[in-house]
Amino acid sequence: MTGDDERVVVGVVTKPHGIRGAVIVRPTTDTPRDRFSVGSVLASDAPGAAELTIAFSDVGSSGVRIRFAEITDRTAAESLRGAQLTIGRQQRRDLDREEFWPSDLVGCTVEAVTGEALGVVKDVEFGAAQDRLVIETVDGSVAVLPFVAPLVPEIDLDNRRIIIDPPGGWISGSS
Repeated sequence: MTGDDERVVVGVVTKPHGIRGAVIVRPTTDTPRDRFSVGSVLASDAPGAAELTIAFSDVGSSGVRIRFAEITDRTAAESLRGAQLTIGRQQRRDLDREEFWPSDLVGCTVEAVTGEALGVVKDVEFGAAQDRLVIETVDGSVAVLPFVAPLVPEIDLDNRRIIIDPPGGWISGSS
């Protein structure tokens, strides 16, 4: 998908919070305080809640507690459970040279520095120390690799390819 109408996920509603329509959102953005500020408008894939305006926001250790102007009670908040909150691709901030959007990495083929095909990136997990690439290997298993420069020396988004230098035995058949 390309173009100005492409949407990118900035958070996922995990559960309702309280009786006045607040929800807890797991952010998938690196700037939750900015992205989920009061007055921001997000698109939603929840039925009947296409656009949501943030009326209250509090970033905490378990996610972001948000109250939307359009959601006023727990029943309505419950209907948002699992909803993806998105913005237009053009609304994202500019990245530094060594930064990547997780959505741009998912689907990239993964090759060893030797040229061996290893799999496809299925997800990017966020971590306190470093992020991790979740890779579906060519044999169908799932492997997780720390997303650090020594292990991921090259990312070629133009060709949707990531070159990795995994430790020996990391993937069966790789050296």
